[in-house]
Amino acid sequence: MTVKFIQYPKCTTCKKAQKWLDENDVQYENIHIVEQTPTKEQLKAYYEASGVPLKKFFNTSGMKYRELELKDKLPSMSEDEQLELLASDGMLIKRPIVTDGKKLTLGFKESDFSETWK
Repeated sequence: MTVKFIQYPKCTTCKKAQKWLDENDVQYENIHIVEQTPTKEQLKAYYEASGVPLKKFFNTSGMKYRELELKDKLPSMSEDEQLELLASDGMLIKRPIVTDGKKLTLGFKESDFSETWK
């Protein structure tokens, strides 16, 4: 099984996730989230596969999120507008995203990775 590992190389959470994938012999395709930002359609599919609210896909600790004052804007935005915004800039997306097309993990929590990818 090869999963998509959508990440940002300088992100420490992504580095921890990658280390876990390597140590657990999970084959993955490495995708740079800024150079190959997921499309609106891909993000919609990821969102639907994740079972988490769309707002969880936003990198709330990122500078871009704060610059755009999204904390105040997101509640009044439609799902479509939020997906479009996420697709416009990889730095707005919480990372890493790991998916096999059916299952998906967002961020890195060792217990979630063990449950999903072992």
